[in-house]
Amino acid sequence: MDSKKLLEVSALTRVYREGDIETNVLRGVDFSLDAHEMTAVVGASGSGKSTLLHILGTLDAPTSGKVLFRGQDLFRMNHAALSSFRNRHLGFVYQFHHLLADFSAFENVSMPLLIAGVPRNEITERVTVLLERVGLKDRMHHRSSELSGGERQRVAIARAIVNKPDLLLADEPTGNLDHRSAGSVFDLLLELREESGCAMMVVTHDRDLASRFERVLTMRDGVIQ
Repeated sequence: MDSKKLLEVSALTRVYREGDIETNVLRGVDFSLDAHEMTAVVGASGSGKSTLLHILGTLDAPTSGKVLFRGQDLFRMNHAALSSFRNRHLGFVYQFHHLLADFSAFENVSMPLLIAGVPRNEITERVTVLLERVGLKDRMHHRSSELSGGERQRVAIARAIVNKPDLLLADEPTGNLDHRSAGSVFDLLLELREESGCAMMVVTHDRDLASRFERVLTMRDGVIQ
């Protein structure tokens, strides 16, 4: 395997079945992603973008095809191994932040480190520094339900990157924000990605945002054009 290749996807399909009805969402997707590469995925609603991202994040399984991460076939892993893989190697940012409402910003960002078994003193230091970095020094002990939409998404970005992932996956990360907040959050996402050196794949409808990436993939009818 090419040492630069982080991710290799081949002949990926996803078929959803409900009774006698089959919906072919992915129809044979092929691409690769280098380590440290920034890629945007664009396309109309229903083109398969989010389904692809969920499979890359091992939150869904393909009907057929392969996803290799540094040469390892992800979907030959058992459930426990996949959970450990997600925690150690992947970060996720979604349009809706999926924070725990009754937990503070600090507690939400700490969660991946607690799952990974990082010592408490190191968790405190890493989370505090990161929340200060995303502009939430004075808000880190507020519950997520007490934060604005933009602040919540900053917490979500901090949570995604706190465990130093190899690959950051983001699905419309600014789609639920106003234009001003979206711009500042997206700038922050790119800055943190640059600082960490991880690869990043972002699904977005915003062509202006996509134009800031090294590579843009266009999906149509379940395939990459």
